[in-house]
Amino acid sequence: MSADLALYALGLGDDALIAAQRLGELYASSPEMEEDVALANIALDQLGAARLLLGYAAELTGAGDEDTLAFLRGPAEFRNHVLVELPNGDFAVTVAKLLFLAAWQRPLYARLAASGDERLAGIAATAGLETAYHLDHATQWTVRLGDGTPESHRRMQDAIDRLWPYTRELFVADPVARRLPGIAADPDRAEWTGTVEAALAEATLRVPGEAGVPAGLDGRAGRHTEHLTELLDEMQRLHRAHPGARW
Repeated sequence: MSADLALYALGLGDDALIAAQRLGELYASSPEMEEDVALANIALDQLGAARLLLGYAAELTGAGDEDTLAFLRGPAEFRNHVLVELPNGDFAVTVAKLLFLAAWQRPLYARLAASGDERLAGIAATAGLETAYHLDHATQWTVRLGDGTPESHRRMQDAIDRLWPYTRELFVADPVARRLPGIAADPDRAEWTGTVEAALAEATLRVPGEAGVPAGLDGRAGRHTEHLTELLDEMQRLHRAHPGARW
């Protein structure tokens, strides 16, 4: 069971780590100074959750520590969902990604807070409190852009339409989770849909039609886009250039 629990924690940790890296790329590049601070804080929240989850996975497997898992794995070894690795692009894309991710993480962490594994439950309880703020922040920006000018509305709708197919992967059954009854938790698609559709309705945005996960991609199985390779090249460069270095 410890091997499956490690894989499960690794998937959740990779989602948080890659989301943190993408958000961190935007520091000093957002539309407002206050938003620089907000996105940086959200990135730090995600990074904090990633450290706890990856650290737990490392302990369960004896594979070093959280830094080992973050900096010394290749793209095929990462278990994050493809959604979080996609480039930031337009600011509306960042907002849509955060909305979709936070609406998925918040109820999942709430369920995991009652996990039969005390360590995982404690991590989820802390992370869940933070994702409530992430969801509120993303919702406010979705409404601000969607119900703003014709141009902001167009960009927000385009971002929603572009990312929507990748959200389907969030609800694909994870065989690792199925092997951990009472410990892992299934994400609630109905709750996610209700949360996201309510935000889109307030923002005067259209809910896209159903679309499958782009062919050949399965983040939990290590099948990613080229964007993850590029992200890891940047994120891991210093650690790989100076292995074992400490500051």
